[in-house]
Amino acid sequence: MGSSSRSSRGGRGQASTKQMIESLRNHTVNTLTELCRIERVAVTAESEEEMQAFQEPLAAAWDYYVNSNQLLLELRGLTRNYPASSSLVEEARRLVGEDPTSSGSWNLAWLCLCKIRDTGLILTCAQTEAHKPEMWGGRYPSLEEAEQLTRCFVYEWSQAVDKMLRHWRSAPVWY
Repeated sequence: MGSSSRSSRGGRGQASTKQMIESLRNHTVNTLTELCRIERVAVTAESEEEMQAFQEPLAAAWDYYVNSNQLLLELRGLTRNYPASSSLVEEARRLVGEDPTSSGSWNLAWLCLCKIRDTGLILTCAQTEAHKPEMWGGRYPSLEEAEQLTRCFVYEWSQAVDKMLRHWRSAPVWY
């Protein structure tokens, strides 16, 4: 047959790779699940050239995912009872920017989710949100009320972050 050995092995064609890269560049793919799917393809690229072709567009797509508030929207989709605070993502993004070890990954979303999980941001933001009068119809909550709401926030936000982090079997880092 006239088919290439590449297609007979079940490999991706050059056109498929180009389509994925183009979808990263024009942001037609901007969900955690889809970006992770393309990321898995990129890290298992069949050649160094193909892997290199994915690097910049993939990093830019993850930056766009976080900076366009899609990460926050997906977090809030998983925290319907106690919507995730925007300060979680904002503070995580700030911490990632200040962390010199963050350059070890191309994936801003993963870095932010790890910062949220590992630096105590969930508890800090939950406590701040739970004490806001706007959470209580304009009145200041009692200490017990604020503590109860804090526990609810912490539980739901932690579950959501853990669920999102399960998209990665291994850390998306440069080797």
